[in-house]
Amino acid sequence: MQENSILACPPGAPLKAKDVAAALDVNVQTVYALVRQGDLPAYRVGAGRGTIRVNRAAFDRYLADRGIPAADELAVAS
Repeated sequence: MQENSILACPPGAPLKAKDVAAALDVNVQTVYALVRQGDLPAYRVGAGRGTIRVNRAAFDRYLADRGIPAADELAVAS
């Protein structure tokens, strides 16, 4: 089983797409699609296309709005 990379993130740090994908147990491309569709708020960091980051509060709202329980192992506390 793959280790949940969200556990390695310091509390309060923004989440990378791969962290969100691991927490939701989906492919990282699914996370990018959620961002493109406007379902998951995110912002870009870096030059050019950069990379996306998801604020933990936004991720918590995403989970709550869809009735997805924030399991303890997700460690998404703000």
